[in-house]
Amino acid sequence: MVSINRLSLVLLTSCAALSLAACDGASSVASPGEGAFPPAPAPTPTPTVSPTPTPTPGTPAASCPTGTGQALTDVGTIGAYRICRLPTLVSNLTLPSKAAAPGVAYEINGRVDVGTDRGSQGLIGSAGSLTIGAGAVLFANTTNADNDFLIVNRGSTINAQGTATAPIIFTAQQNLAGTTTDESQGLWGGVILAGRSPVANCIAGANDAAGTSTTCESVVEGTGNALYGGNAPGDTSGVFQYVQIRYSGTVISPNNELQGLTLAGVGTGTTIDHVQVHNSSDDGIEVFGGTAQARHLVITGADDDGFDFDVGWRGLVQFLITAQKPGLTTTDTYSLEIDSSFAPATGANPEDALPRTFGRIANATLIQTNTSTSNPLAAIRLRGSADLTLVNSILFTPGNCLVTEAGTADRGTIRAANAALQDQGPPRFNSIYFACGTALSRENAVNGQTITNAEQAALFTDAPSTGNVTNGTAANALTNGFYPGTGAAAVTPFNASTLNPSGSAFLINTAYIGAVSGPTDTWFQGWTCNSNRATFGTTSGNCTAF
Repeated sequence: MVSINRLSLVLLTSCAALSLAACDGASSVASPGEGAFPPAPAPTPTPTVSPTPTPTPGTPAASCPTGTGQALTDVGTIGAYRICRLPTLVSNLTLPSKAAAPGVAYEINGRVDVGTDRGSQGLIGSAGSLTIGAGAVLFANTTNADNDFLIVNRGSTINAQGTATAPIIFTAQQNLAGTTTDESQGLWGGVILAGRSPVANCIAGANDAAGTSTTCESVVEGTGNALYGGNAPGDTSGVFQYVQIRYSGTVISPNNELQGLTLAGVGTGTTIDHVQVHNSSDDGIEVFGGTAQARHLVITGADDDGFDFDVGWRGLVQFLITAQKPGLTTTDTYSLEIDSSFAPATGANPEDALPRTFGRIANATLIQTNTSTSNPLAAIRLRGSADLTLVNSILFTPGNCLVTEAGTADRGTIRAANAALQDQGPPRFNSIYFACGTALSRENAVNGQTITNAEQAALFTDAPSTGNVTNGTAANALTNGFYPGTGAAAVTPFNASTLNPSGSAFLINTAYIGAVSGPTDTWFQGWTCNSNRATFGTTSGNCTAF
C-alpha cells in the first residue's frame, strides 16, 4: 500500500479550488513496464572480480575488491563501508554488485572521467568503459574543494544496470555518514552522459535540420571543457537503468550548473529507464540537444526544474513523474521547462537554430507545489520557439499551469507550422487533465512580446489539440498519490504511439492518462527511495539511509 502524506491528503479530501497555502507533502508513483526497449549495447567483457571475504553484516569489508580491471584505492572506512576510491580516468573498470562485494562503497573524488573525449567522429582520444553491478553505492567525497561529478565522455560507455530490488545509488558522503535530512540538497555535482547526437548550440558555425554537421558541438554546462554533439542520432552512451541519484546539483555560476542527471547530445542507442533523481538543488534532469529517449523517470524534490530540455533535443519520454519542493529557493522553477537554443559564444538566443527542439512526452504526472506569492510561477514553461507535444498527462498545481513566452517579433513559440524552419507549429496538448489553482495560464512579457492568456487557452482547444480538461479540481485529479482521480480517469486517452518518428516504436498506446494506471501498477517499488516528497511503499528504503 502506498503511503499518503500531506499533498495526498489534500488531493483526497479537498473539493475546494486548490487553496493549498501550506501544501508541502508528496505522493506515490506507479506505472506500467510494458513496451519494447532499444537493445542494450554489448558491454565490455567483465573482468573476474575478486572481492574480499564476506564481512559480518553491518561492518566494512576488509579491503577493496580486486580484479576490477583498474585498481581501486583504499582510503579507509565510513560507518559500515570500506571506501574504495575510483581512478580519475576510467579506461576499463568493473565495480562488483553489492551482493558480490558487501560492505564496500565507491568514492568519486573530484571529477571522474570515463574515457577521454573521442570527438564528434570518434577519431581522437580513447574510449572508456565503466560497469557497475546491481546495488553498488557510489558517493562524492564532499570534504574536498572540487566539484565532484562523474562524466561519461563522447565515445565511451557506462553499463549501470541495477534491479528493482537492488538499485545503483549515486549520492553524497553525508548520506553515507547518515547526516542527510529531507531538506539536504546540492551536496555534489551529479552524473553526466555526453554523446555524439546532433545539437543546435554550436560553439562555431551552424547545424541543419537533419543534424549532419560534424563540427557542431558545445561545452557541457558546469564542466568547463567537456564537449558534446556530433552527427550520430543513434549514438550510445550505454545503459542507465534502475538508478538513484541523490542530493546533487551544484550551481557553479548563473546558468552554469550541474544537474542531477545531465544528458548532453545523448543518442537513441542509450538505454535510460527507471531513474530517480532526488533533491537536486538544480534541475532533476536536463537534456541538452540529442535524441535521447527515456522511460520511467521519477524526479522528487528538485529545487529548480524537474525535467528541462533545450538546444535541439528531439526525443521521446514516457512515464514521467515530478514532485517538486513546496518551499523552493530557486526563483525560476517549473515541473517542465522547454527551450530551444542559445549561442554560448555570444549569449544570444537564435530561436531558429537547428535542429529545433521538439519534445514528445506521454503519460506524465506533474506536481508543482510552489505556493510563493512573491514569485508566482507555473507548472510548465514553454519558450524559445521550441516545439512540444504533451499527451495523456495529469498536471496539478496551486498556481498557474502554463506560461508560454515569445521572445521574438514573430512569436515563434506559437507561430504556424513551417517546414522550412523545422517548426511543428504551436504546442500540442492531447488528453491532459489540468488542475490549476489560480488560473490556467499567466502572461509574461519577454523583449516586448506577450502571449496572452486567451492565446494560451486556445492552445488546448484548437486542432490538433483535443480531449483536454482545463478546469479540473485537486480532488478529481489524483488519488492515493499519483493514481488518476475520478476526473482524470474519465479522460479518453490519446494513442501516443502515433507520435513516434518513422521507424520507432518507443511510445506505446495506453488505456489511461497520467504516469500510472492505478494501485495494481508496482513498477516504482523497491528501486526508489522515500522522503517527505513522495513515499513509494515499504519495499523502498528512505532516501536519508541505505
